[in-house]
Amino acid sequence: MDLGLGGRTALVCASTSGLGEATARALAAEGARVVVSGRRADRAAAIAAELPDAVGVGVDLTADGAPERLVEAAGEVDVLVLNSGGPPPSVATEVDAGQITTALVPLLLAQQRLVSLVLPGMRRRGWGRILAVGSTGVVAPIPGLALSNIGRAALGGYLKTLAGEVAADGVTVNMLLPGSIATARMAAVAAATAEREGIEQAEAEARVAAGIPARRFGDPAEFGAVAAFLCSDAASYVTGTATRCDGGQVPSL
Repeated sequence: MDLGLGGRTALVCASTSGLGEATARALAAEGARVVVSGRRADRAAAIAAELPDAVGVGVDLTADGAPERLVEAAGEVDVLVLNSGGPPPSVATEVDAGQITTALVPLLLAQQRLVSLVLPGMRRRGWGRILAVGSTGVVAPIPGLALSNIGRAALGGYLKTLAGEVAADGVTVNMLLPGSIATARMAAVAAATAEREGIEQAEAEARVAAGIPARRFGDPAEFGAVAAFLCSDAASYVTGTATRCDGGQVPSL
């Protein structure tokens, strides 16, 4: 299937590792010009050098003016993939207002600013794709990840509202919710669980895998493939959705 991404410019946030990197590589494989971005400028440049048509940009999106600098470096953006690292594990009974505010900067505020910068051009050209890398915590809050649950659900509410406002302009807005994917973030969550429960990390990971119908963690490349489809011409009638890539982990439709 030709996804129609040849010649499109895709800006992928937090794409120097994990799911962001997997998405950047999948989009590049479909012919998109990819802007690889992240706090590690050297890593962004190294990944970009491995792709057929890409540029690496080092940026911390929580810094003042950073979204503007990133979009300026990217140029005309056709595909925006929103992504950010998650906040530290936390329980709802212990979070405070300061922690919530800090978590919302990368999970919501920086993302909204990026959308506001690229959306006018997308609407003017009559084509655009906005895809947020979220978490299954958007639909089923994950124990021990209170701050992530709060911030990602807030982003989901914003994007769902936006989707209805821009669909007639040829711009789709979706979220892709990873379950347990084999990334450094997944390992960190398992390590926190192990420490909290006094068990080995391998046991914590095995418990999670046992609760997934697929009986395994996902591969980042599997996530990237779904992301590329949602950013494509082929998905032009898919908008306002929260699609899960979780091996059947969440026990609801």
